[in-house]
Amino acid sequence: MEQSFLFRQTVPADWVDYNGHMNDAEYNRAFSQATDAFIDHLGLDEEARAHFSYTIFTLETHTCYLQEMKQASAFEITARVLDYDAKRIHLFLFMHDADGNIVATLEEMLMGIDQNEGRGAPFPEAIKESIAGFYEKWSEHDLPKQAGRTIGIRRK
Repeated sequence: MEQSFLFRQTVPADWVDYNGHMNDAEYNRAFSQATDAFIDHLGLDEEARAHFSYTIFTLETHTCYLQEMKQASAFEITARVLDYDAKRIHLFLFMHDADGNIVATLEEMLMGIDQNEGRGAPFPEAIKESIAGFYEKWSEHDLPKQAGRTIGIRRK
């Protein structure tokens, strides 16, 4: 299994808001599409989901908007597994513009779901091995600057 992932897109006209840049909801749409593509890349594509009666749900997300994206701007999304256990993935996505600048990030917690039971369940073995490979690739690196952030007003 290739331990790198890349999702490419350009900003369509209908993703641009009254401020002339990509709307915040559309960043999340792009990240959602990239997450689905990442799950497929792990080996849990449509055929595997049917075979295993298994899927992945998103439990929580946190988006950081770092730079504006304009209509027709190209971007790429890469993924890094920050952590995982038997049924969860702590995933971090980076959105880069055409110049390689990070323009947004998304941190998310995903959970594997047994579709017959309708609740969390351990990953099928092949998927677990794929997740482990993505984790190992970056496990010695520092966490991304935006990882683990909370929302709040800092008081002096």
